Amino acid sequence: MKLLLRAFLAFVCGFALCALMLFLPAGTMNYPGAWLFLALLFIPMLVLGTVLFVRSPDLLRERLNGREKQKSQQGVMGLTALVIFGSMILSAVDFRLGFTRVPGWLMGVAAVLQLAAYGLYGEVMRENAWVSRTVKVQEGQQLVDTGLYGVVRHPMYMAASALFLAIPLVLGSWIGFAVMLLFPLAMAYRIQEEEKLLLRELAGYADYRRRVRWRMIPFIW
Repeated sequence: MKLLLRAFLAFVCGFALCALMLFLPAGTMNYPGAWLFLALLFIPMLVLGTVLFVRSPDLLRERLNGREKQKSQQGVMGLTALVIFGSMILSAVDFRLGFTRVPGWLMGVAAVLQLAAYGLYGEVMRENAWVSRTVKVQEGQQLVDTGLYGVVRHPMYMAASALFLAIPLVLGSWIGFAVMLLFPLAMAYRIQEEEKLLLRELAGYADYRRRVRWRMIPFIW
């Protein structure tokens, strides 16, 4: 019951925070891109959270624990939060003042990308029972090298980068998109630091890193 209440409060607070960061700067509730973004983010989140609660409550509990212990990673997560919130607020201000406009067809493509990225996110959690929001190696953790992990070493960060890059485009703002470009750069730094830990503490990771060349983006990096 405590887990269900915690998940419910996180969901409601997350929705309320996102809504405030969009509709207040936009100065109106008549912001179609914002409503589309909220639907694309929170409906799949509700479905995924329900599935995790029923099938893997331990993984849901782990996903709700996002407090980093390493100072370097605390800085990275603080930066990513600033980037995400800043991009959303600036996108809403951009909508209000009309500085830039993303073409409708591209907003549609971005909406599909956001939904696909969330599907990818769910697949990562299905494949890897040890996936965590924090950089650590859990007790009894085993190396996962199949499925998406056979393509890139960090598919969760690939999915997250695709999802968040799509958000300002769904919101219709090039200004917000420019700010959000900092997100995958922050993930790249996080990966560098995380792999140092994995090499030290996760059995077989050195060999896995040699076999799977790409970190986050296939054929690029």
